[in-house]
Amino acid sequence: MPRSLPLLATLLLLPAGIAGAQEEGDAAAGEKIFARRCVSCHVIQTPEGETLAGRNGKIGPNLYGIANAQAGTREGFKYGTSLVEAGAEHGLHWGAAEMIPYLQDPTGYLREVTGDGRARSKMSFRLREEEEAADVYSFLLSLDPEDAASDTDN
Repeated sequence: MPRSLPLLATLLLLPAGIAGAQEEGDAAAGEKIFARRCVSCHVIQTPEGETLAGRNGKIGPNLYGIANAQAGTREGFKYGTSLVEAGAEHGLHWGAAEMIPYLQDPTGYLREVTGDGRARSKMSFRLREEEEAADVYSFLLSLDPEDAASDTDN
């Protein structure tokens, strides 16, 4: 039996290692994806008013500093009730493990987090490929050094 413990430990840790590898995206690729697919709704603008990416998208919230922030709390933006609930009542924060699946299926992810089959996201767009979602997350993270430092937990 003791021989099987290292194998069991390896098998149990393997999915975590795979997930960790998938969370590390390519920020340069994410910038290109953001420029092609996200700018019509989002902008990334510092508190000082410097636009880092995007144009003047106001349909979605400003994404500056969104990585690791509590979901549904950005001032100056009216979020859907399901996203606000996910943040306030279920503790949803935008770490890699949360944002990547959200970008792939916003409504499905909110339904899973809240346990409410009627939950809906106001964001209807999806990045179907996990790699693309990880790349966009890495890009968002790269624009704010404070976020990059705090994402080591996620």
